[in-house]
Amino acid sequence: MKLMTLLAACLLSLTSAFGEAIDLKASSLQWKGTKVTGEHFGKLSFKSGEVEMKDGKLAGGKFVVDVNSLTVDDLKGEWATKFIGHMKSKDFFEVEKHPTASMKIKKVADGKITADLTIKGKTNEVTFPFKKDGKAYSGQLKFDRTKFDMVYGSGDFFKNLGDKMIHNDVTLDYKFVVK
Repeated sequence: MKLMTLLAACLLSLTSAFGEAIDLKASSLQWKGTKVTGEHFGKLSFKSGEVEMKDGKLAGGKFVVDVNSLTVDDLKGEWATKFIGHMKSKDFFEVEKHPTASMKIKKVADGKITADLTIKGKTNEVTFPFKKDGKAYSGQLKFDRTKFDMVYGSGDFFKNLGDKMIHNDVTLDYKFVVK
């Protein structure tokens, strides 16, 4: 019995040494994509997340996003259903094959986070600002969707799209709250 107690204590100390979980209910992701004729926006949910703290400051972390949780908030009914279906298709996130996206923080310095962002099995480095308010960290991350094999409607890959062209940059307003 003492061995089991010792083993449990060791595992607990290892877990807390590597990171603190984020509060999934208090944390949020809001996306926005733009096109020549307007924009679409909605939400995504974190599936999991933990941060590494060093001397009371953010030093690293790992996050997983449930891409199946994608919503569109500016469309209703049939149009929303068609849009979500298209976003989950091979043209964009290909959720049957890639149901999650992830990010691993590599560096935190001067109010900026540098991380590896993985979407559709492709990993690219991103750098973005953050603000700290108590246990909450927030900011805006912009990424080029075409670097993650989502080239549908991109003027960089297709000509003569006219007003059907979709801009490459996607904006994510994020907030994660440490438990």
